[in-house]
Amino acid sequence: MLAAALMVAAAAGHAETPPPAPKPAQIDRNGVLMLVRSSLLALDHANKTGNYTVLRDIGAPGFQVNSAARLGEIFAKLRNDNLDLSGVAVIDPQLNLLPQIEANGLMHLAGFFPSVPNQVNFDLAFAPVNGQWRLFGISVSIGQSGPAAPSPPEPRVEQKQTPTSASKQPAAVAKSAPATKPENALK
Repeated sequence: MLAAALMVAAAAGHAETPPPAPKPAQIDRNGVLMLVRSSLLALDHANKTGNYTVLRDIGAPGFQVNSAARLGEIFAKLRNDNLDLSGVAVIDPQLNLLPQIEANGLMHLAGFFPSVPNQVNFDLAFAPVNGQWRLFGISVSIGQSGPAAPSPPEPRVEQKQTPTSASKQPAAVAKSAPATKPENALK
């Protein structure tokens, strides 16, 4: 009976402990630029050549569980859309998520390259391997460049109100402008 009570108390203590919050990664601006650019340029070269072995080989062991053929399947849409990522070599990324160390030990960061007409959005994870950050996860998508202007208001149609029609009109609906993400520049 006492052993069961101790196990319940120990289990309750573990259930109440939230996972540790991510903490800022100790990496400088140049280190971040090298990791982001080298990862996205490796993807760009893989997409252009159809050969994903180098992308696979620069990854951490957890990334290398994907075969080159599987990576080709994962990035087929980007390749078929002829997405050119070469601009990431000269444009500075804007980070939405500053580099942070997650509870699992991975460094996670996300952001975009504000290119025209479309921006390149990225979400990257890196694992520590032999004292180096190696690619563990990569997600790339294309988005609209710059904030979108709200759509113009619909023209108002004035109706002549009579005592009976005033009570039957629908209430006005307010529309808000689309929210924009804050842009945290990498300094």
